[in-house]
Amino acid sequence: QVQLVESGGGLVQAGDSLRLSCAASGRLFANYAMAWFRQSPGKEREFVATITRSGDHTNYAHSLRSRFTISRDNAKNTVYLQMNSLKPEDSAVYYCAARLGLFTMARGQYEYWGQGTQVTVSA
Repeated sequence: QVQLVESGGGLVQAGDSLRLSCAASGRLFANYAMAWFRQSPGKEREFVATITRSGDHTNYAHSLRSRFTISRDNAKNTVYLQMNSLKPEDSAVYYCAARLGLFTMARGQYEYWGQGTQVTVSA
């Protein structure tokens, strides 16, 4: 089992950058594929990015791949989401998720979730 705690959210202006972190507790972090999702009020939780257990492969929501970067440091049990050129439409609660095995964009395949961190981008 793994517990996830996100941090790094906040209020920024359009065009700014922000880096989110997700710290995992528990053993064998490197056995978990990791992902970021986000949810805005009134909308379903949507896929943002995912990364393999070793960090050698990533995948992104098509509309975000030019601005967002997912990475991980298995020595620190942490996954990151670097967000550049932020837009007001990026405002959402961002969630970190983990699953044993292969990475996937499918929300329902993730077994463990953090509590989320709020990102608000003002125009």
